[in-house]
Amino acid sequence: MLSHVYIGIGDFQRAFDFYSPLLKGLGLHLKFSDASHPWAGWVSPAAPRPLFIIGGAFDGQPARPGHGQMIALLAETRADVDQAYATAMANGGTCEGPPGLRAQYHADYYGAYFRDPDGNKLCVCCHRAE
Repeated sequence: MLSHVYIGIGDFQRAFDFYSPLLKGLGLHLKFSDASHPWAGWVSPAAPRPLFIIGGAFDGQPARPGHGQMIALLAETRADVDQAYATAMANGGTCEGPPGLRAQYHADYYGAYFRDPDGNKLCVCCHRAE
């Protein structure tokens, strides 16, 4: 369904340092990185798409997070959600909801919510039973 997701960032190195360990922990691999562009993209080793890309705004203006927008990343296990949240917090993220069950979505929905250093809202979630 998706080709790629592009997250606008302001400081490439700060964003790269935030996203690299987070995405690696979720099993994604760095496909490309070019600080002079500036952008970087990660992908699952199982498929060439979708790509998860960070980069500056194409119009050269400062990137701004959208109000009401969120990217949710899939984790295999609840422990992966916990680890992703801890990694995000250790690398400049801010909490928007710690890891836990969210029964309002479904009985096994386990997620954590946070913002990257640029203010983009992210979720890491697992849909499997413990």
